[in-house]
Amino acid sequence: MKFKRVFLIVIDSVGVGEMPDAKKFGDEGANTIGNLAKATGGVHLPILESFGYGNLTDILGVSPVDQPKANTTKMAEISNGKDTMTGHWEIMGIKTVKPFKTFTDTGFPKELIDKIEELSGRKVIGNIAASGTEIIKDLGPEQEDTGALIVYTSADSVLQIAAHEEVVPLDELYDICEKVRELTLDEKWRVGRIIARPYLGNREDGYKRTTNRHDYALSPSSKTVLNVLEENNLDVISVGKIKDIFNGSGITDHYGIKSNHDGMEKVMMLVDKDFTGLNFTNLVDFDALYGHRRDSQGYKEAMEEFDTDLGHLIQKLSDDDLLIVTADHGNDPTHDGTDHTREYVPLFMYNHKLKGKFLPTSDTFADIGETIADNFGLKGTDIGKSLLGELE
Repeated sequence: MKFKRVFLIVIDSVGVGEMPDAKKFGDEGANTIGNLAKATGGVHLPILESFGYGNLTDILGVSPVDQPKANTTKMAEISNGKDTMTGHWEIMGIKTVKPFKTFTDTGFPKELIDKIEELSGRKVIGNIAASGTEIIKDLGPEQEDTGALIVYTSADSVLQIAAHEEVVPLDELYDICEKVRELTLDEKWRVGRIIARPYLGNREDGYKRTTNRHDYALSPSSKTVLNVLEENNLDVISVGKIKDIFNGSGITDHYGIKSNHDGMEKVMMLVDKDFTGLNFTNLVDFDALYGHRRDSQGYKEAMEEFDTDLGHLIQKLSDDDLLIVTADHGNDPTHDGTDHTREYVPLFMYNHKLKGKFLPTSDTFADIGETIADNFGLKGTDIGKSLLGELE
């Protein structure tokens, strides 16, 4: 069976248990969905339960089923890493051997900070791993007074530069970020994304980030399934940060979002549009708002909201639509530190006409991209295998 449209939703960071090499990454015992459910007294996910979620790992409140409504399994990651870009790129057919640089524990090296100060003519403050909203609250007054640049990072491979729009004009901030992108092409500082994070406000009323964020990402290291689809005149519509993750490569249309729920509403809006190809969506709140902040209760509530939205989405899908739900890595909110966790991720493939069954564990996230390419009669990349013929 082949489908006119594929709706691929990445529930960012919702892993289902440690991979065999988790010890290498310091992630023994990690299980994002399992541990957050235990920490919060259970999670209510009736739609995902019917898909067979409780068969993938032990989830308090989610029971195993004998017959799943989706074609369900979990997937291993073959790339060397556990970050957003690595996971998404692998989904679309790239195996990353050398991981992107992260500076979560140490901040950026003095040599790089010195170069940023030299090229910008402005002092750098911060240089720590931090929440973007918290760091502008803490350093906003100093930045406003001095015109310095607030540089910070996270558990992801990113270098973010925050500045007040009335102190550092947008054009100047963007120019600085472009130059920093060039600097960080150097292998010793090779981060996945440079992000301009402008904000407005004052010390009395507080500071708030504006919508003028701009990402400067690395382009994918080789051709992806997205490129294959685009080259064959198929639609590739991104929702959320997918466009940034792939630096626009292979994307034919894009919709930004404000939250997970807003993202799901965008997907439901696209269900009502006539297109042929792929809708590729990332829902980042699980990761950014709850995983990194080690907020199990918030994570639980976000999962329950998603499950409700998923039920509404399913009702809107046509017989020509294939829904795929997966993740890009783990981020166990009960684990030490604030970093991502090396875990298997779930894979659910649903269509009204499919009976559903449990599939063998996939060796790579790239099975998704290969399945999508095969659906449209195309050849994907050199990794992964199509699961299209296994769907029932």
